[in-house]
Amino acid sequence: MPPALPAALPADAPASGASTAVAWPDPAREAAFWRWITPLASAQGLDLATLAPASADASFRRYLRVRGTDGSSRIVMDAPPPLEDVRPFIDVARRIQAAGLHAPAVLAADEAQGFVLLADLGSALYLQALQQATPAEADRLMRDAVTALVQFQRQVDATGLPTYDDALLRRELALFPDWCVAREYGITWTDQQQATWARLCDVLVASALAQPRVAVHRDWMPRNLMMAEPNPGILDFQDAVFGPVTYDIASLLRDAFHSWEEDQEIDWAARWWQQARAAGVLGEHPMASDFGECWRAIEWMGLQRHLKILGIFSRLKHRDGKPAYAADLPRFFAYATKVALRYRDLKPLIGLIEPMTGALTTTAFSLR
Repeated sequence: MPPALPAALPADAPASGASTAVAWPDPAREAAFWRWITPLASAQGLDLATLAPASADASFRRYLRVRGTDGSSRIVMDAPPPLEDVRPFIDVARRIQAAGLHAPAVLAADEAQGFVLLADLGSALYLQALQQATPAEADRLMRDAVTALVQFQRQVDATGLPTYDDALLRRELALFPDWCVAREYGITWTDQQQATWARLCDVLVASALAQPRVAVHRDWMPRNLMMAEPNPGILDFQDAVFGPVTYDIASLLRDAFHSWEEDQEIDWAARWWQQARAAGVLGEHPMASDFGECWRAIEWMGLQRHLKILGIFSRLKHRDGKPAYAADLPRFFAYATKVALRYRDLKPLIGLIEPMTGALTTTAFSLR
């Protein structure tokens, strides 16, 4: 039976003995939550007195952890509509599980109100494990992540997922001038600089759209992978799309929160390339027979992502009151600079970012 409610309290009040460790800025949402979770306590064997914050992310979602009466634990996703929509998360979670990969099982959900009860994959992030790992341990973990990614690309059903099309790629790129250039640095581009940016966008979008298309997680990075059996556990997949095959490997190799030496990036990229070829996900694209072409495509796709993230992290600071993300802007400028200096078609980007980074070396080996 659900925990009994004191007679003097309204039916939407927290259950007797329920945790008060969770802050609710909106009393109406708190009441809705207790109406939803209280009947589940009996069915799922939950001890509501243990409810506590688990984590938050860059969106408006947050996660709570609640212990089971058997000593296990569950995760509650609190995703307030209309700011968040839990339906894509639930849909993609089921697709990932159907592909034989490790996503949290959806145990109960109120899609209209944005509450989801999930299996708990634990609290050990891949990111933390990699930061503390020996080189051999890090190599093993990254190889596991690469193998799981190829399985994701080969087996996750992409039917009906949003398409990573020209319009979406360009909307993402527009975040860079709108939020990073203009808002973070207060720079207004001249007409000539705007034209240079437009040409760069055309180059990056054309490269992305020419690639084979697969299910794309869209944030396949160590912070969204968990140390769980079987490894890795997969999180934060609700924005999955049908799009360029190199997007997720670029996300893994050039991460938002941890960087690798380039020879190590290339080693893992080559392992992904070999497995992706064998799995047939590269199709007849030139990269299927030429790792050099594959590496170029990874770098160009990564640049699109890094410019987008420079905009997103600036937006998190200025619009959403989350300034901590801006501390990683230099990492993404470094990624962008490395790629722009390497390829003749991308080198005009240097002139656009130098006012924000200071003078950059303009002599580099051009691969194209």
